[in-house]
Amino acid sequence: MKYSTTQKTFKDRIISDFKKNKTIYLLVLPVILFYIIFHYIPMYGVIIAFKKFSLGKGILASEWIGFEHFRSFFKSVYFKRVFFNTLRISITNILFGFSAPIILALLINELRSKTYSRIVQTVTYLPHFISLVVICGMIVDFTSENGVITNFLSLFGMEKTNLLRVPEYFTDIYVVSEIWQGVGWGSIIYLAALTSIDTSLHEAATIDGAGRWKQVWAIDIPCILPTIVTLLVLRMGSVMSVGHEKIILLYNSLIMEKADVISSFVYRKGLLESNYSYATAVGLFNSVINMMLVIIANAISRKVNDISLW
Repeated sequence: MKYSTTQKTFKDRIISDFKKNKTIYLLVLPVILFYIIFHYIPMYGVIIAFKKFSLGKGILASEWIGFEHFRSFFKSVYFKRVFFNTLRISITNILFGFSAPIILALLINELRSKTYSRIVQTVTYLPHFISLVVICGMIVDFTSENGVITNFLSLFGMEKTNLLRVPEYFTDIYVVSEIWQGVGWGSIIYLAALTSIDTSLHEAATIDGAGRWKQVWAIDIPCILPTIVTLLVLRMGSVMSVGHEKIILLYNSLIMEKADVISSFVYRKGLLESNYSYATAVGLFNSVINMMLVIIANAISRKVNDISLW
């Protein structure tokens, strides 16, 4: 009886909350449906990673072959290349790209002119809204033999050459362009966190003689630290997910050795070679690694800073 009463009470609370906030529930309904239809239901198709999938037979009727595709990928001559290329590009992007929005937000927060602050925000946000195809086209032009970036670097003694044909430059080009495209948009959440800081903290620090830089280190950064840690933990979940779109638009046969990543490998195997089972197996391996990294990062954060997602 006690169990039934508890269940009824919980049910009543849910019904009462829905009646009170039905507008909010209706607003969030399309988002829930989107994730169910396009993210959770398609997870059923992951089982083809363990099958010799045939379009004619369908998913359930296709031959079950277990971990054969995974073993084939691990033994492949491409495994080492795409795995370490993905790690190199992603870790470099996190090291330099994750801190860039934080620094920009702190700098914008220090601006006293609201007009100038809005101009800076608008200019830094704009690249986020430019089509990726256009962005990649600009990168190709700017890094060509007579491109703007190439000509600028030649002033410092660098030989004028097509930078996208030099394998050693690819990671730098990719990471710098990612920072340029996302630094403004990424700073929004940090600016929101900074605006929520109690102004009395800054006033007290000013009375105590603390300068602006001291206040940034002693007040601003500690106050937004939970936001930083949360976003870093989430970012760890995409370490192995370097987007194939930008890679494919930028790479060529001359730099394939340094530019080919897991996502571009999956694209070639799945869409170009129609090897759906093999591509799904590689993608599943990628997702499992990302999930493990999120769990590990969350556990470390909870132990060190008492800040975690769960």
